Amino acid sequence: MSAGPRLRVGVVSAGRVGAVLGAALTRAGHEVVAVSAVSDASLRRAEELLPGVPVRPPDEVADAADLVVLAVPDDVLPGLVRGLAATGSLRSGQILLHTCGAHGAAVLEPAAELGVLTLALHPAMTFTGRAEDVERLATACVAVTAPEDEAAWNVGEVLALELGGEPVRVPEGSRRLYHAALSHGANHLITLVDEAADLLRQAGIEIPDRVLAPVLSASLDNALRFGDRGLTGPVSRGDLSTIRAHLGSLRATAPEMVAGYVAMAKRTAERAEKAGLLDSRTVTEVHEALDEEQR
Repeated sequence: MSAGPRLRVGVVSAGRVGAVLGAALTRAGHEVVAVSAVSDASLRRAEELLPGVPVRPPDEVADAADLVVLAVPDDVLPGLVRGLAATGSLRSGQILLHTCGAHGAAVLEPAAELGVLTLALHPAMTFTGRAEDVERLATACVAVTAPEDEAAWNVGEVLALELGGEPVRVPEGSRRLYHAALSHGANHLITLVDEAADLLRQAGIEIPDRVLAPVLSASLDNALRFGDRGLTGPVSRGDLSTIRAHLGSLRATAPEMVAGYVAMAKRTAERAEKAGLLDSRTVTEVHEALDEEQR
């Protein structure tokens, strides 16, 4: 538990992220005094992760708290901040943070103008909205963005540590690129894995997860440890006949996957060249083979 002062925390809203962060702050010794929740799923999460915490409208949640956590979708955030500022729900001396990955602290400017200390804290992990997420925070980094005020940065880093994560400073101007990197890696990875599993099922394999788990785990480990030097497979070897065979099978079985395969294969060839695994002539041949199979 933190040795710092106890804060009265308000959470808007009890989505997958908000309910978990509220539970993590409770574990750190703070008091969640109010939460907003509308849908049946959010009401259930509030009951499970924040038992006994009153459910209130967002303006009442903010008014009751020293630390206000805005865990709402990216597109909702700007209007919510303006609304809370206009209704007088925010005041000087409060801490206001949001959890959106694509926004920095600038989106909270209407609150900053009132003397509120503003922060952006984004845990770099996926959330299920269940209790185990609180434990998973201990393995995650938390992106911290604050106005150009060292005190605000320090508060953000302390809160990230209290959540159980490792604080990482992300400048205001880099938030969108930071979030694009995570979305490209994490979200598209799920699409890629699920498409691979679909292909295995069509190949007659009833337990694709069992087949994929070891090779995907090894690939992820290699990527994180060795970067592009960890590339394997027909593209990184310039094996044109295998690439053509793959595309022929995809066209016959899952034509909707051809464009994705071609795009990733081209990027793989380009990265393999930069890593010294392929020469430029072979990369050109790979691109030509991919292009001719699309025609």
